Amino acid sequence: MKQLLLFLSLVFLISCNEQKGENNEHTATSSERNQQQETDTLPNFGIVIHGGAGTILKENMSDSLELAYKQKLEEAIRTGHEILANGGTALEAVQRTINVMEDSPLFNSAKGAVFTNEGKNELDASIMDGATKNAGAVAGVTNVKNPINLAYEVMVNSEHVLLSGKGAEQFAKEQGLEIVDPSYFYTERRFKAMERARDREKEATNQTAFYDPFIKDEKFGTVGCAALDKNGNLAAGTSTGGMSNKKYNRIGDSPIIGAGTYANNATCAVSSTGWGEFFIRGVVAYDISALMEYKGLSLQEAAREVIQKKLPEMGGDGGIVAIDHDGHVAMEFNTAGMYRATMNRDGELEIGIYSE
Repeated sequence: MKQLLLFLSLVFLISCNEQKGENNEHTATSSERNQQQETDTLPNFGIVIHGGAGTILKENMSDSLELAYKQKLEEAIRTGHEILANGGTALEAVQRTINVMEDSPLFNSAKGAVFTNEGKNELDASIMDGATKNAGAVAGVTNVKNPINLAYEVMVNSEHVLLSGKGAEQFAKEQGLEIVDPSYFYTERRFKAMERARDREKEATNQTAFYDPFIKDEKFGTVGCAALDKNGNLAAGTSTGGMSNKKYNRIGDSPIIGAGTYANNATCAVSSTGWGEFFIRGVVAYDISALMEYKGLSLQEAAREVIQKKLPEMGGDGGIVAIDHDGHVAMEFNTAGMYRATMNRDGELEIGIYSE
């Protein structure tokens, strides 16, 4: 009898422990599910940036330079991400993120801008608000420390969209923006690149007035950003020194709304980089938005269609970064590389340079 009672007690204890384990497992599963539901209800936000697309090859990059690019990309995107995480606007995040890259000699924007054929730095920039579709842009400025800030002032403090040259510089002074001597933008690296381009041009034969065979090798480093804030608003911005050895006050796509920059809360925010003439002709940034709006394509599908098919068919190359109203990101390019980075709501960071 005692043995039977002992056996029954043991069975009872085992049964209780199993039930307890099941309850604990159920509680844990419920807790995880509740945590996931809480996360899903939090406001979404995200940010994505580029530092230019082109012939960027691992074999041409030293370890120290690659590290420098990655560190600056991370600094820039964390700047914008912190603004968004704290409830700041997409416009502010775009502007301040681009400021970090404009202040770095690594990129073809502001401090690291390329030189024109005349040995000058002519800067272009644009910014767009996806909530209102308001936009501002500047072209050919030579003494404004941060052109993206001037583009923002054009958007919010003028009735215009695009200002250029001396007029844009006068407006910058009136708005109290930081004005610098043009020598501020000088870097030895970019000046030497311009000299090499001029030398190659002199040696070239069979050129026409409409095609320079060296143009494709002299476009790189443009910076851009697209962001989604907690209020569901999108914004995008782009800043560049243009094309090395450019002539005749050439202006590319970066200050052209719909080509270099576009934002629409209903679809996406886009910043472009590449051979600007083709991005203008293809209205690339807007085309991605239009494919989403009118054909119902996803952001990734639209970006791939434009960058991998439509742009190359015209003879152009480059890339874009974009984010849609749901926080999905695209970093699409058809070149050997594109400096790029993205961070989502959860703080997950992705940085890339090469195509692989």
